[in-house]
Amino acid sequence: MTAIHTRAPALTIRAGRRTMKRLQEKPLTPGDVHVIPGAAGGPKALGLSGLDKAIFGDWLPRVEQERALIGSSVGSWRFAAIASSDNPQAQLTLLAELYTSQRFSKGVSAAEVTRQSTLFLEELIGGREDYILEHPWYRLNVVVVRSLGMLEPDTRARLGFGLMSAISANVVGRRHLGRFMERGILHDARRKAPLSPLADFASHEVPLSRENLLPALLASASIPMVMSGVRNIPGAPDGIYRDGGLLDYHLDLPYKQPGVVLYPHFTDRIVPGWFDKALPWRRGDATRLQDVLLVAPSPDYLERLPDGKLPDRKDFETYAGNDGSRERSCEKPLPRASAWGMSFSSCWKPAA
Repeated sequence: MTAIHTRAPALTIRAGRRTMKRLQEKPLTPGDVHVIPGAAGGPKALGLSGLDKAIFGDWLPRVEQERALIGSSVGSWRFAAIASSDNPQAQLTLLAELYTSQRFSKGVSAAEVTRQSTLFLEELIGGREDYILEHPWYRLNVVVVRSLGMLEPDTRARLGFGLMSAISANVVGRRHLGRFMERGILHDARRKAPLSPLADFASHEVPLSRENLLPALLASASIPMVMSGVRNIPGAPDGIYRDGGLLDYHLDLPYKQPGVVLYPHFTDRIVPGWFDKALPWRRGDATRLQDVLLVAPSPDYLERLPDGKLPDRKDFETYAGNDGSRERSCEKPLPRASAWGMSFSSCWKPAA
């Protein structure tokens, strides 16, 4: 993807080949955007809160049209919050507050993290299920994985062995992950996800409903060893479901849509799967990213943050016993929507 240099120091913008050509012909408008992906990344989502508010609270509503939201892990939680109200900015604020205020004791069990995460989701979108499922223009898609073989057990020792086996197989070739997991996409009942046929891994598609919305969201963020897997999502094939980021960490998917894939992201890299983070040669497929316009915090912006980075799960260890400091550090990456909005609305024409 080609970098676009702008005067907005808070943002890095990268464009796929076809999107760059479009932008050379005319500036982007909200009507050009039909798909928005949301990556896995845990607390890193806090760093996008202001940008999300500018995009979903001000810019996109200027053109009311159908748009697919495709989220994995925290990306699906962001999008569920956005689609759960006619005031997405308020829901994004609540999401950030709930995430920041989480507290876990040392050695917390996966069952306890799952219990607290369930309460988190219920507070965030409980009672708003119908609004999400009937949203006038957003179509939510939640990415999960169904565990196979050695990733099925939920006991710590056996699951740990299964994860080590999956990591080793992935080093040999990403395709080998098919022995350990299957992709699931729970989609808006009115329209399937705008993707070309998925041939890389066995995949299944299931319509979202009141019965499976919360279980799907919980499963999409159920990190192995950190949370318990979700058993038997209603309407989906039987099995143990886990974090969608295991296969689709940054959603390197074959998008099929008439316009631009606008991608608010934590980084300017596309990493296909969770196990690929330590493999620098694993990158997103450029042929799949031709219509993507990726917007991420710039290195200069990240350097100005308290720890020189976005919040992440390691902060719970770094700030163990000092949750107040962790919460204060998490609040720093949350600039007002208007600050992001000024940059966002003025940067869509590429430099000459």
